[in-house]
Amino acid sequence: MASYSEIGKAQEVANEVRRIYKQLLDAQNMSGLLNSRERLFGLPNTNYENIPRLLKDFEPFKNLWLNVADWMKTQEAVMNDPLISIDADSVEKVIVECYKTMHKSVRIFHELPNIQELANQVKLSIEEFKPYLPLIQSLRNPGMRQRHWEQLSEELGVSIVPKTSLTFSKCLEMHLQDNIDIISKIADIAGKEYSIESALNKMMNDWESVKFDVIPYKDTGTCIIKIADEVNQLLDDHIVMTQSMNFSPYKKPFEERISHWENKLHLTQDVLDEWVTCQRQWLYLEPIFNSEDINRQLPLESKRYATMDRIWRKVMKSASEQSQVITLCPDTRLLNGLRECNRLLEQVQKGLSEYLETKRQAFPRFYFLSDDELLEILSQTKDPKAVQPHLRKCFENIAKLQFEKDLQITAMFSGEGECVKFEKTTYPTSNVEEWMLEIENLMRYSIRTIIGKSIKAYADTPRTDWVLQWPGQIIIAVCQTYWTTEVTEAICTNKMNELYSNLLKQLDGLRNLVRSDLTKIGRMTLSALIVIEVHARDVVAKIIEEGVHNVNDFEWISQLRYYWKNDEEQLKLRAVNAEFNYGYEYLGNTTRLVITPLTDRCYLTLTGALHLKFGGAPAGPAGTGKTETTKDLGKAFAIQCVVFNCSDQLDFMAMGKFFKGLASAGAWACFDEFNRIDIEVLSVVAQQITTIQKAQQQHLTRFLFEGDDLELKPSCAVFITMNPGYAGRTELPDNLKALFRPVAMMVPDYALIAEISLFSFGFTDARLLAKKIVTTFKLSSEQLSTQDHYDFGMRAVKSVISAAGNLKRQNADMDEVSSFY
Repeated sequence: MASYSEIGKAQEVANEVRRIYKQLLDAQNMSGLLNSRERLFGLPNTNYENIPRLLKDFEPFKNLWLNVADWMKTQEAVMNDPLISIDADSVEKVIVECYKTMHKSVRIFHELPNIQELANQVKLSIEEFKPYLPLIQSLRNPGMRQRHWEQLSEELGVSIVPKTSLTFSKCLEMHLQDNIDIISKIADIAGKEYSIESALNKMMNDWESVKFDVIPYKDTGTCIIKIADEVNQLLDDHIVMTQSMNFSPYKKPFEERISHWENKLHLTQDVLDEWVTCQRQWLYLEPIFNSEDINRQLPLESKRYATMDRIWRKVMKSASEQSQVITLCPDTRLLNGLRECNRLLEQVQKGLSEYLETKRQAFPRFYFLSDDELLEILSQTKDPKAVQPHLRKCFENIAKLQFEKDLQITAMFSGEGECVKFEKTTYPTSNVEEWMLEIENLMRYSIRTIIGKSIKAYADTPRTDWVLQWPGQIIIAVCQTYWTTEVTEAICTNKMNELYSNLLKQLDGLRNLVRSDLTKIGRMTLSALIVIEVHARDVVAKIIEEGVHNVNDFEWISQLRYYWKNDEEQLKLRAVNAEFNYGYEYLGNTTRLVITPLTDRCYLTLTGALHLKFGGAPAGPAGTGKTETTKDLGKAFAIQCVVFNCSDQLDFMAMGKFFKGLASAGAWACFDEFNRIDIEVLSVVAQQITTIQKAQQQHLTRFLFEGDDLELKPSCAVFITMNPGYAGRTELPDNLKALFRPVAMMVPDYALIAEISLFSFGFTDARLLAKKIVTTFKLSSEQLSTQDHYDFGMRAVKSVISAAGNLKRQNADMDEVSSFY
């Protein structure tokens, strides 16, 4: 190859180079193949090491001549081919590559002067051509349009038309290189404008493939759309991009296109927003107005919904026929149609809310149901049994009602399965809120009447028989009433020791009875009664210890006492100087809280707060029984107690709705972890509670609450529980603190609670066993390693006691200690 040095034969030499290089590569491949076959037959390998050496030596010649040929070909094409066919980027690439190869070749071929001279000659040619590169790049800028060529011709005073006859040689003849600054400036503007044009075209192309997912919806005969998050993201990005184009100084040629595209995107966004809002409300209201009952009760709203539904179905038909977003959405008629739908839906929603509010005001316990739950009831008014799943939210413990074949309502069932017959019966023939209110009145009347009957039967029936003949709630209320009477008489006649002995006998009788073969409901009743009776025994023991001889002594009057007024046939509760009416809410056969000295002190504070028409605020660490104590006091008063778990998501409107229900239904609310609520909401809540408490203090029967005239039942109350030790809790504002009486709750006496719980399961040596259980758990918590699944709190203690109680019941002769192993 050293003999080739003529630049004019570059193409011929390049072809020869390619041929030789191919032969060398083939030889290298063949040598490898021959060596592998020689190894296969166990023959010695032939040495072909000269082939790789030849390839290495030939490499510089190959690079030189191929690049020389490329340069010669490119230079010829640039100078003589039509200007519009030149690719400026390719030209620049060839120049850079060839120059680098020539520079390297000059050093490599210093021993071959002819070849070195050839490399120098080509290098010099490239250096001479390099100054023309900016001109080529400017004239071949992809953004150059007719307007730019016209501007160029005008400013240079020569006619430059990008036709096939225009070559770069002619451009040089016109001395365009001398005006490179003017040409570069125009080309730069063309490039900036081209960026805007390309971005616009890309945005439009991006939307070509964006379509709605149109899905048939159930058996409605219409569809709904599903809009992917990516669509909204794309829309937001393109709106921002289009707005930024408006601030570009190079937007003028596309000003109209940009404005049109921006309007199209904004219209699409408006349509999608209205569409999503409309679809969400339509999905909510469609099953509601699919009910004949709702259509009959709301004729005006039904008519509006029907109008809206027609428009909606027409819109969805269009979407199913043309699902391309950018084609369907930018349509003002579609936008107006959806806005009309949303206007009608807003009116329907408002009418529906007002309708639900009238139902709730007629039967306030409906405030404790969500809108969906209430609508489910109202949409099935022909089926009174439709209320059954929602009874537990409306009443403390009515799980279901007993309907006869003729739909006569004759009894109520608790969640535990206890049945209490109504003293009167009723038929659900009127509106649901009216006969539900009648059920509430029947519940109160029946409980009050049964208490009266049970009090009369108590004196004439052996106690062990009597406790199994009446509902659990009645038994506890009557036993506490008789206990109050007996203690009062014993204090007056100084026979407390006799009463104490009698209470011990009664407890022994109950303990033996609970160990006998009883029904599940009977055993639950006795367990709850034993818990109450143990506390009664302890109170009498304390009275004896303190030497009380006067019924007005604080040690006695601080207890919660029950009195039956024969003349009024009413059960009254007293604590210190406060008197309350028994609520007659059906409680069923629920367990009762073990009453410790801490519980007594809490009861005393809370009853004092109720007497003064304030709320109660138990505060203390987790597991101290704040919520359970409040709930158990509600059971003692036979008043519905609704526990509300607070969070920072609560708003004052939700709280206001809840307070309406409490005030009108006469229920209690226990707001658990009250200080989780945001401070802004707490300020409004303080005003809402103040309104209720002031109306109670004025003994009003109706009051104005947030613009609504509501019934006010005097038994309503608000309690809050707080755990101040937790992080992220809100400090209550002073105006809110003033509405509640605080109670500090400490860690309860686990041993006492365990003892009484064991006693209620029929264990004889309950005190010793309780000490062993609590000591075991205490040592476990101190000695064992810390694990997430370990729990040595009161809940675990109660689980162990329940398991031991079940074993004891299954095998009455089993040693009591053995049941724990």
